[in-house]
Parts: sequence; structure tokens; C-alpha cells
Amino acid sequence: MDWNEQRRLDKAAAADQKRKDADAAAERALKLRAAEDERRRANRQADKAEARAEKIQQRREKRERRRERAQAWTKNTTPAVVYRRGTLALVVASALASLPAQIMHFAGISLMLLPLPFALEGAAWVMAAGVAYADEKRLPAWVRWLLRGLCLTAAGYAASINYSYGAHIDPAVGYGLAAVSLLGPLFFEVRQWVSTLTVDAGEKKRRTQEKARAKHEKRRRKDHKDVVQLAKRLVSAAPFGTLELEDAFVAAWEIFYGTSTPGMTPAMHAQQLASRRHLAEAMDEANGAPISTRGRLLQMLHPAPSVLISQPGSSQVASDLPPSSERPQKVAQKGGRKAPPPHRRSKGDSVPFHTVAKTEAALERGGTPRRIPAVNGSH
Repeated sequence: MDWNEQRRLDKAAAADQKRKDADAAAERALKLRAAEDERRRANRQADKAEARAEKIQQRREKRERRRERAQAWTKNTTPAVVYRRGTLALVVASALASLPAQIMHFAGISLMLLPLPFALEGAAWVMAAGVAYADEKRLPAWVRWLLRGLCLTAAGYAASINYSYGAHIDPAVGYGLAAVSLLGPLFFEVRQWVSTLTVDAGEKKRRTQEKARAKHEKRRRKDHKDVVQLAKRLVSAAPFGTLELEDAFVAAWEIFYGTSTPGMTPAMHAQQLASRRHLAEAMDEANGAPISTRGRLLQMLHPAPSVLISQPGSSQVASDLPPSSERPQKVAQKGGRKAPPPHRRSKGDSVPFHTVAKTEAALERGGTPRRIPAVNGSH
């Protein structure tokens, strides 16, 4: 092989290797591009999922805020809240309406009297708050009425000043200013009166329950003295606060009488069973058949043979009886065919009668009425 041929082969090999390298580079580029596309697709899907989850979360938060607003609206618009807040709003409006006339009246006399309107209004409202405080602390009635009198005195004096100041302008103005001076404390006192009635109703119910409970405990100590004493001993033996008196009474009753049902004793259990037995016997005797639960179960488990409860004149196999002499022997023929001959009994063609059936049949022929045997001696 000469040099030119070798050079040509080297060039061909180099070109082939270059082509393979280019194919490998192109394949790597395709793989990288596919991986990049897959990554971008995964990122887009993740972004979409995240956006979808964010929208769902936003909708959930929106529904939660709407639900909270609805609950807050329902809570803030109950009759009690509306009445309480409405009364406070009327009180504030009354104070704001009555103060300007008093301020102008006293300021016109002397600037040194300028704090007097605030003192009058403050005294009226402080006394009204004192009535509420007295109701809360259950103070004597005379304290409440004293505070009410002081409140009405301050409010009445402020109303007279407002009336005298407004009457110079117009009588209606005077009456209006006097009314707003009195309506604020009056509304507050009515609100406090309604609240006191509500508390008194709950307190009365609680006192009634406490009285009934005390009466019940007194009756229990009288009727079950030994059990109550044992229950108290159990409570004192247990660690403090771990055993209630009611639970201890149930345990003491079980210790005394062997049953965990308070009120039941062995004698009462025996009386209950005897009463049930007497009732079952009386019902059985009245109906002529066992109706008690035990009798029904025994009848279901051991039923009486049907041959023993059949009516007189019936037979075990009706088709095996010979035809009666009164019955016509011939039957209408159809199509010229003769009627089949009557059945003739032969030995062994039927099941023999039971021994009990034979005994009953013999007793019946002898004039003894049919008997229905008792099951296990129970009716």
C-alpha cells in the first residue's frame, strides 16, 4: 500500500470519526434539550399546581372570612346586644344634648361656674352606675333607692336648668332640653332593671333547685341512714376531691344490698320475680294456654305432634280410605274412556300410626276427651 492510499484511508477514517462525533454531539444536544423541555414542563405544571392551590386557599380564606363576618353579625345583632348598645347610644346622645345648654347657662353667669354642668351630669351618671354596682353586689334595697334618689336629684336639677334656659327661646325647646336631661338616666335605670329581672329569674331557678336538692338529701339521710353514713366514710377515706358523694352512695348501696341499682334490695328483687311468676300463671289460667315466655319457647322447641291436635273423624292418610257407599262408583267418562278402578289398600302402602296416636284414639273411643300433652310439664 502506497502513501497516497494510506493518506486516503486516514482521511476517510477521520471523516467517519468526525461524523460520529457530530452525531454524538447532536444526540447529546437532543437529550439536553429534551431534559430542559421536561424540566420546563415540570416547572410549568408545578407553577400551575401552586397557582391552583393558592386560588383554592384564597377561596377557602374568603369563605372563612365570610363565615366569621356572619357569625360576628349574628353575635352582635342579638336582642340583648342591640338593647344594651342602643341604651348606651341613647345615654351618650342625651348627655351631649343636655350639656351645651347648661354650659351656656352657667358660663353666662360666671366662668368660674363652667365645671358645674360636668359635675351635675357626672353625678347623675355616677349614681346610676352605683345602682348597677349595688345590684351586682346584692347590697340592701335602701342603698339602691338612696343612689336612685341622688341620681334623679342631679338629673332633675340639670333638667330644670335646661328648661329655664330653653324657655326663653321657645317653650318646646325648654321641654325638649329638660326631657333629654331626664331620659338618659331613665333609660339607663330601665336597662338596669331589666338586667336585674333576668338575673333574679336565674337566681330564683337556682335557689329552687338548691332547695329541692337539700330536701332530697334530707329525705335520703332519713330513709337510708346506714348507707349515707357508709358513703360519707368512703368519701373521707378517699383522697380529697377524688370521690363524689353520689358515687360513694352507689358503692355503699352495693356493699349493703349487693346491687348497683339504688333503691333495689334482695327482698324487692325476690318480690319482683314472684310477681312476674304470679302474673304468668294468672294469664295462663285465663287464656287456657301457656303464654309465658318459657312456655312459648318450649312450644317452639318441642311442638306437639300434629296428629294429637287433629279434629275427630280425621285420618292420617285421607287418600287411603275406601270410597263411601253413598258416593257413586261411576265417574263421567270423557271420550269413551272408563274411569280408573278405586284405590285398594295393601299391606305396607302407608306409614303406621304412632303409638301416642293409637293411645289417644283408644281413649277417645272409650269416652275420654282428647288430651293435649304438656311440654316439659309447662303450659
